[in-house]
Amino acid sequence: MSFSPNSGLIVQQYQSINAQTVSDSTSPHRLIQILMQGALEKISLARIYMQQGEIELKSTHFSWAISIIDGLRMSLDQKQGEQIAENLSDLYDYMSRRLTTANQENSEKMLDEVIGLLQEIKSAWDAVPELLQIQESRQETTV
Repeated sequence: MSFSPNSGLIVQQYQSINAQTVSDSTSPHRLIQILMQGALEKISLARIYMQQGEIELKSTHFSWAISIIDGLRMSLDQKQGEQIAENLSDLYDYMSRRLTTANQENSEKMLDEVIGLLQEIKSAWDAVPELLQIQESRQETTV
């Protein structure tokens, strides 16, 4: 998965709602991690507002989460990522649709499903730097 320049709007939107500053020097990998965490936070807030009956706030946070997930989907490099990018695109689309339905039906079960999927993707993404370090260490020892 790579980050495309077209996703800049999503980053700007997320910056305006998150106290964490994302600088131009932030790596694409780190930016994806921040966006995934942001989506998880927005879903958690949507759940709280759903439980409190705060319809407007609930809907706002659902919209933010969907926007972030759609930004992640749009940032996929279909040419380089091939089948993995296609599968992730389908999964992100599914998550967006489930969040839309969860918002309409006030379904915490659907929220849990999306949270689980997003956490699974994020945990794999979080493991990438460590895997790269291991690979680099192996290459250095064979040289």
